[in-house]
Amino acid sequence: MILEQAVLDVIPGKQQAFEQAFQQAQKIISALPGYICHELHKCIETDNRYLLLVQWQTLEDHSIGFRQSSDYKKWKALLHYFYQPFPVVEHYQSLIPFRIKK
Repeated sequence: MILEQAVLDVIPGKQQAFEQAFQQAQKIISALPGYICHELHKCIETDNRYLLLVQWQTLEDHSIGFRQSSDYKKWKALLHYFYQPFPVVEHYQSLIPFRIKK
C-alpha cells in the first residue's frame, strides 16, 4: 500500500468552492483501478490549507494509472485552479503498522 499526501493551499476566499468541487472530484479518483481510500482534512490554524491523503495499491496506480488517464484531465479541470502555490505530492510506504492496544 502506498500513501499519497498533498498539502493543498487554496486561494483565500475560495475554500467553499474548492470543497464543493472536491465533492465531484472524489468520485473520479475513487473509481480508478488501484484506489483504496482517501481523506481530506482542513487545517485548523490556516483556514485555506487542506491535507489530502490517498491510499493506492501501488505507486504506479497513482503516477501512471491516474496521472496519465483521461480522468486526470477531469480532476485537473475541477481542482487545479484553486491552488496557490501548486502542491507538492509525495508518496509514502508503511514500515511499521500502527495499532492501538485496548
